[in-house]
Amino acid sequence: MLAAVKLPLEFYRRNDVISLSRELLGKVLTTSIGGVRTSAIITETEAYAGVGDRASHAYGGRRTDRTEPMFGPGGVAYVYLCYGIHHLFNVVVGREDEPLAILVRAGKPLAGTATILERRRREAVNRALLVGPGKLAQGLGITTALTGTSLVDGSIWIEDSDLSVNREDVIVGPRVGIDYAGEDAALPYRFRIDPVNLDDARS
Repeated sequence: MLAAVKLPLEFYRRNDVISLSRELLGKVLTTSIGGVRTSAIITETEAYAGVGDRASHAYGGRRTDRTEPMFGPGGVAYVYLCYGIHHLFNVVVGREDEPLAILVRAGKPLAGTATILERRRREAVNRALLVGPGKLAQGLGITTALTGTSLVDGSIWIEDSDLSVNREDVIVGPRVGIDYAGEDAALPYRFRIDPVNLDDARS
């Protein structure tokens, strides 16, 4: 049984975005939207390392109305619209004015499956249901209206669990869809676990 314990604010205030991206694997992303609770086990993340990372929206210190949540202290959501269609959910970490973020790219449905299916306009759960950041956000009801939301006392939060993810089970590679980032596109900042192994990952 998964332990429904929210990650504390201290978890998000650390500056090691790479380690935190790994640590989020196996955690439970949960939402309460319109009184309906849904959740998924996080199975894929990508790290974005702030002003020096050419793939980051904050590269070079760019600060806009859209990216403002990234510049606050860690522990809030950064949600943006991709291609004018897909809402993408990011976890802001680190200290104020150091815009570090982790894109949550995929999950395994856990609670509120009927609602997730309805939002995704699907009839049955399969491995692809929440694979892809746009699909994940859609299934859990996350939109840009929730950008800046606290991950501690808001309608989006992340719970610890009794899942133990072994380091050797984590697949590490370059991030996806960021060819514009030049050499930074090749950085090993993407972390994945195979959801079929989760049932055997109990600690």
